[in-house]
Amino acid sequence: MFAKDIGIDLGTANVIIHVKGKGIVLDEPSVVAIDRHSGKVLAVGEDARRMVGRTPGNIVAIRPLKDGVIADFDITEAMLKYFLNKLDVGSFLSKPRILICCPTNITSVEQKAIREAAEKSGAKSVYLEEEPKVAAIGAGMEIFQPSGNMVVDIGGGTTDIAVLSMGHIVTASSIKIAGDTFDSEILSYIKRKYKLLIGERTAEEIKVGVGTVFPGSRSESLDIRGRDMISGLPRTITVYSDEIQKALAELADGIVQAAKSVLERTPPELSADIIDRGVILTGGGALLHGMDTLLTEELKVPVWVAENPMHCVAVGTGIMLDNIDRLSKNL
Repeated sequence: MFAKDIGIDLGTANVIIHVKGKGIVLDEPSVVAIDRHSGKVLAVGEDARRMVGRTPGNIVAIRPLKDGVIADFDITEAMLKYFLNKLDVGSFLSKPRILICCPTNITSVEQKAIREAAEKSGAKSVYLEEEPKVAAIGAGMEIFQPSGNMVVDIGGGTTDIAVLSMGHIVTASSIKIAGDTFDSEILSYIKRKYKLLIGERTAEEIKVGVGTVFPGSRSESLDIRGRDMISGLPRTITVYSDEIQKALAELADGIVQAAKSVLERTPPELSADIIDRGVILTGGGALLHGMDTLLTEELKVPVWVAENPMHCVAVGTGIMLDNIDRLSKNL
């Protein structure tokens, strides 16, 4: 058996793995549960996510990636190793080639850490590609033509915005406002307004269930439970779409301003192409209600959500793996 080429979307929120010839074979949360005393890994992925906020003191659930980069090297390595062993993609005689995506503005030290983690988890050779470029390919954009394409990739830890032409990034920006930041903001808002403590998972449920970033575009309510900060007892409250929209307005504006600054630095000919073609939204944050409408309104160009935005980067790695020999010549 020969080892397969693998594409990994190493995200702050999820790890998605594409195996050449098989498609997407794994999509699990980037969470590792370890025993605080022994340092032993107890669970990885979905099993570990279920433990977040629900474990005894000696078990801690860690997210080893922060803002799209490695925050805890050993845990990231253990997580990658676990996923690759689970998929059984290597063999006794050969190791897989791995293509990993990273944010556009990470430092060479951070790139080295990602490369080393992949090598130690069993890769023969490791290729790094910029996330918005791979997301654009996965969303079906013709980025190798001499015309402008714009992609806004809203992940868990970072939002990467790029204009691409001839297979390369022309202008780009990466900001640390993304899915996790929206969750944290909701968590803080509920704590401030209702004096109620909620967990990360509840904050995410609010974002998905009633959240929106475009005023007046959604009117739904959701009952949530948490711990009253004054009495210390459990309490239930109802939250509404319009209040969540106001709570998220400043963060959403941060993404809008970053997209505007990328457009302002784009050559005029490419800007004209973007008006014709529109902007593609990818990443899990693209599913946040009203994001496409808000960007259309503010940028004055059509904005579309890609088909299955969560998997655009992983699908893009699959397409690039088909051309991995060409890719290796460029590296």
